[in-house]
Amino acid sequence: MFEKLIGIDLGTVNIIIYVKGKGIVLQEPSIVAISNRDNKIVAVGKEALTMLGRAPESIEVLRPLRDGVIADYVVTEAMLRYFITKVGGRFSLFRPRIMISAPVGITSVETRAVYDAAIQAGGKEVYLIPEPLAAALGADMPVHTPTGNMVVDIGGGVSEAAIISMNEIVVADAVRVGGIKIDGAIINYIRKKYNLHIGESTAETVKIEIGSSLPLEERLEMEVKGRDQVTGLPRTIRINSDEVTEAIAEPLAAIIGMVKRVLEKAPPELASDIIDRGMILTGGGALLRNIDRLLTQETGVPCYVAENPMACVALGAGKALENFEQMRRSLITL
Repeated sequence: MFEKLIGIDLGTVNIIIYVKGKGIVLQEPSIVAISNRDNKIVAVGKEALTMLGRAPESIEVLRPLRDGVIADYVVTEAMLRYFITKVGGRFSLFRPRIMISAPVGITSVETRAVYDAAIQAGGKEVYLIPEPLAAALGADMPVHTPTGNMVVDIGGGVSEAAIISMNEIVVADAVRVGGIKIDGAIINYIRKKYNLHIGESTAETVKIEIGSSLPLEERLEMEVKGRDQVTGLPRTIRINSDEVTEAIAEPLAAIIGMVKRVLEKAPPELASDIIDRGMILTGGGALLRNIDRLLTQETGVPCYVAENPMACVALGAGKALENFEQMRRSLITL
């Protein structure tokens, strides 16, 4: 009765937490700032994000997750503890039951690291759910029926596509390409074309403000500030949406390739269901302009963006925990 049920989308870029009865209660960057002098955590989440690229040498700002899995166990555990305490309160008598999302194809070592980190962070019982399954549940897809449901989850560090039927993943694939690689492609493009060095935060702003998967009818433009690679002095340039489309073509091609591989491996009956029903896009990457149109154009399968793409995985993890007996056999075993 007093037990808290928590669904967590443990992402490379963002951590999103769902609590039963309250909905999405937390969405913060999965970034931690650590003091190099005494190895203590200085800031977590939004506060640490403001320091990215601006902190002095004595403070290291890092993402403890890379490509959807734990890269720094100690820091991830501290970050999880901070967020779980923020959500559940420090003096809670009842430790929460937690469902955490994990990428498709995660190794047993990586699985154990996620599980241990969540237990150490205060979970009473911890379960892991494949990310595409959680995304499909969160997007209200009828995954319990014997029909084909296709979901494409484009996250910060990893993108996954899966065909789901009867609460089970039938076919899935993943590429370690996501929002971070797309930002990196913008950084490289501006450096090569304009001899201008920009930071991660600036690249992300460019992607959000004027980024598009396909050329726009009405070109968008914005000013970009950075450091000139020749003189070393600050400089401002103007960049347009067509240039961003050109810059991000390569990482998007990798995501399209993954989606095609999943469609090619689909059993014929499920493939016909998907042609009728289309595929659903979730994750932060689904917010990139025209990515649904690009996928429809490249695969011939209708593509739709979920209602709240960023929150789908966390919502689905929470739903799986609420319907635990029904979902038990679909979870990742340790």
